[in-house]
Amino acid sequence: MTRAVFLDRDGVINRAVIRDGRPYSPTALEEVEWLPGARDAIGLLRDAGYRVIVVTNQPDVRMGLQPQEVVEAIHRRLREVVAVDDIRVCYHIDEDGCLCRKPKPGMLVDAAREWGVDLTESVMVGDRWRDIEAGKAAGCKTVLIWGGYLEREPLQPDAVVQSLSEAAALILSQWAPSPYPRRRSDGGD
Repeated sequence: MTRAVFLDRDGVINRAVIRDGRPYSPTALEEVEWLPGARDAIGLLRDAGYRVIVVTNQPDVRMGLQPQEVVEAIHRRLREVVAVDDIRVCYHIDEDGCLCRKPKPGMLVDAAREWGVDLTESVMVGDRWRDIEAGKAAGCKTVLIWGGYLEREPLQPDAVVQSLSEAAALILSQWAPSPYPRRRSDGGD
């Protein structure tokens, strides 16, 4: 089994659009602004052997506020700019009762099954309570990128940082297994 870092998209890889203190997705490809250091952070995680899988709620499509083609165009551009292994999208709203919309862990669980990922050795990085609760429900460690949004606080993330670069540094320094085999404690060679 392999390890993964699951990333929310808006507010983690690209800048979220803030309205009335709450984060929203860009509504057009021209609005997408990649966050400084995100590309390098993702490269470092992949170089360390992590699968990098984007898991994003995009309910504006279901609500008729954004065409699905715009979301798909943003994801095509994201794949051109950043080497991610997979992008999972939930277009539902809470009232649909699906299993994929964060805070439910469906996107993480399905991706883990497909990619052979050990969720207990994986990390969910996001900027909202939904991301942290989805990660916890899936059995992952969780890292909150603090956005200061005017919304519900997440349940105790394992760590709080200011950027994806800081999250990657934390993951690689504290949670990545050593590339060296463990020494035997019985005095053997």
